[in-house]
Amino acid sequence: MARLLGMSYQVSPMRRRVLIVGGGAREHALGASFSDAELFFAPGNAGTAALGTNVPLRAGDPLGIAAWARENRVDLVVVGPEAPLAMGIIDHLSLHGISAFGPSARAALLEASKSFTKRLAKRAGVPTADAEVFDDANAAVEYVRAASRPLVIKADGLAGGKGTILASGAQEAVAAIQALMIERVVGDAGKCVLVEETLAGEEISFHVIVDGDTLHPLPIARDYKRLRDGDLGPNTGGMGAVAPIDMGEPLSGRILEKIIAPTLRELQREGIVFRGVLYAGLMISRGEPSLLEFNVRFGDPEASVIVPRLSGDLFELLRSPSSIRDVRARSSGASLAVVLATSGYPSAAETGAAISGMGDVANSISVHHANTEVADGALVTSGGRALVVVANEDTVALARESALAAAHTIQFLGKHYRTDIGKELELGTEKRS
Repeated sequence: MARLLGMSYQVSPMRRRVLIVGGGAREHALGASFSDAELFFAPGNAGTAALGTNVPLRAGDPLGIAAWARENRVDLVVVGPEAPLAMGIIDHLSLHGISAFGPSARAALLEASKSFTKRLAKRAGVPTADAEVFDDANAAVEYVRAASRPLVIKADGLAGGKGTILASGAQEAVAAIQALMIERVVGDAGKCVLVEETLAGEEISFHVIVDGDTLHPLPIARDYKRLRDGDLGPNTGGMGAVAPIDMGEPLSGRILEKIIAPTLRELQREGIVFRGVLYAGLMISRGEPSLLEFNVRFGDPEASVIVPRLSGDLFELLRSPSSIRDVRARSSGASLAVVLATSGYPSAAETGAAISGMGDVANSISVHHANTEVADGALVTSGGRALVVVANEDTVALARESALAAAHTIQFLGKHYRTDIGKELELGTEKRS
């Protein structure tokens, strides 16, 4: 029996022990997809507590997590969020001889620094929008005023999905630079910005499990970053997702050939071997992909519609991807997720609202907890995105209907959500960025 912080954990000699780092809907979705495993979450949330044991450790404490995993004989550590990956948690775990799924700190630069990725993409010949990098706000302002056209302003560092601003003209671009570089609304992530040309087309999320030269493409998904229906309002960490998006095998092959493989080769030229999930945000225009950004972990909320569709042993897939011949995924039907957010999100989310109606949701619906906790015996919100309701139906239209019914049933003060997730797929129209 191992101990930490006054708590004891009985070590089972038979069941595989998995520690999932993080406390959002992505981590809940991952945990729910493991079979025959003893699960621990650091720190987890009210939903993950029903799947296993929440451990009182911060995701941003690599040394503490590595020590706990070693002491408690963990067979596999799966890291969900990007911040601990950028901090080098995989490097710490490797030094302790602990099997872990995720990229090294150097490989995590693909997400932690957009300027690093932009330069690497250019060297590798990966199609992507032209961009200028600025660490001086006055120079950035001068540039966008002279450009006087729609531009995308991006914080260089990790900003929790809130560091990208689509500016329709010079005035909005200047305001975005002011917010990111001067007011530091996303902290130090905005001390350097990219001013990027806009791309039009159909936006998708393309996830690949990578182990060196081994590539396992996962079902293509689409996420919805804007706060309100019609892709209006500020960018968020994600307000919903749908999968699979049927783009045809030829396009998937071109994405691997033109985006993924050249990126991995360029990393290897720099002595970096990628292992983990490489998630490319792509714009598809006239059947050709262009890179918007890379992430180095499962998307959230995309994980809620991708991971449950996978068949086979998730433990073996994440522990040793190169030993798996191929990844099977359910191809029929549609999975659709709707995020239930709290009042004030994404700028100043209110917390502590009591959640009710969970027991009245249809049994066919999965509810992944994102920011919840138990306070005085009641389930309450603890952050901006509280819950993700996930429906699996024969069509996108039916999945929307089921997910929205569940979203209506669950109640908490200030709840708001998008009602148009996946709607453009029914209408046959493009989602543009």
